[in-house]
Amino acid sequence: MRRHLTFRSAGATAIAIGVLAGVTACSDSGSGGGSDSASGTFTFWDPYPQWDEDSAWGQQVRHCAEETGVTIDRTGYDTSDLTTQALLAGQQGNSPDIIVLDNPVVSTLAEAGLLTSTDDLGLDTSAFAENLLAPGRTDGASYGVPIGANTTALYYNADVLADAGVDPASVTDWASLTDALEQVTAAGHKGITFAGIGTEEGSFQFLPWLWGAGADLHDIASPEAVSALELWKGWLDAGYAPNSVISNSQQVSWQEFETGEYAFAQNGTWQLAAAEASGIDYGVLTIPSAAGGPAPGATGGEFVTAPVQGDDGRYETTAAIIDCLVNPDNLLETDTALSYIAPIEDLRARQVEDNPALAPWVEAVGAARGRTTDLGTDYPVISEQLWTAVQNALSGSQSPRDALEAAQQAAASGTGD
Repeated sequence: MRRHLTFRSAGATAIAIGVLAGVTACSDSGSGGGSDSASGTFTFWDPYPQWDEDSAWGQQVRHCAEETGVTIDRTGYDTSDLTTQALLAGQQGNSPDIIVLDNPVVSTLAEAGLLTSTDDLGLDTSAFAENLLAPGRTDGASYGVPIGANTTALYYNADVLADAGVDPASVTDWASLTDALEQVTAAGHKGITFAGIGTEEGSFQFLPWLWGAGADLHDIASPEAVSALELWKGWLDAGYAPNSVISNSQQVSWQEFETGEYAFAQNGTWQLAAAEASGIDYGVLTIPSAAGGPAPGATGGEFVTAPVQGDDGRYETTAAIIDCLVNPDNLLETDTALSYIAPIEDLRARQVEDNPALAPWVEAVGAARGRTTDLGTDYPVISEQLWTAVQNALSGSQSPRDALEAAQQAAASGTGD
């Protein structure tokens, strides 16, 4: 039977999933799945150790347990630990029933044969946005359901721009953005801050510029890719961006913007609450492509997935739990509470109706791409070489062209292309 995700109402239950720093796992179920069929216990792992069983997220998981008539034994892991534990449990044949996974990880576990497809679960995901489903697809099959999405855009300080005589509406492409940075710094302010750190965060931040140049991850040494890295390096050399971007995480970059000294900061939807609390008169622009129009950003967010089980009789209940978790009423409250953009178009319209400030984020998520969509498990290899090239170019140890040519050669060797 195909489950159509008919989305029963869960009332006013708020879901609070997040990307905040975690402190305490909410269960001691350890490193294995250990689902207990006889007692009706289903194991559930997620990347939200900061939310205990009394949190809104914990309450929602408990609500879905009650709705499906089972006990859910939940464990929260840090994101990197969760991936390691998921791979280990799968290899040992001891996977939990459900894992909430960061979207770039889905293809890795799927190609390892550790996840059950949505077709096998009987889940109809046709209401969900195609670009958000794409990271969960591999070899023609779909694995998991997106629970929410985020991406990056440009926050701006309206007071800084006004003092420099810059109309934010004039920023429509790379040239106009660079012109704005020149005006801002000439007026005695600071230009733009972003995260160029040598980790996945650095790739995540660079991708809108790479894709906005018309480049492709299959060839990160193309002239278009080089132009994107030259843009960042040019800003650094001109003093439009601080040297700290070389080591900035997204959070540190945000803290720089919170000083009130910068005109722009590239950051994500997850900073909206902090922006409101900062006292800065801020606005949001979609990241422009080189020639104008919104650049495709990289999608962030998680998928609810079902690892392969030895007892396929468990899947019906697993699908019912997932059905409950991705109920649109639940999703709307989840995504609104966490500044996630809903993965369903109708819900996005309701988000903007409730909060018009979300309109540029809806546009940005609508244009965004999954990092693994065309690359699958090759993505981590290419991403590491990409962030290494960014580091080498920004530090001045290599030119943007030389850094990207070396990265492309290493990536081709690592992926077998």
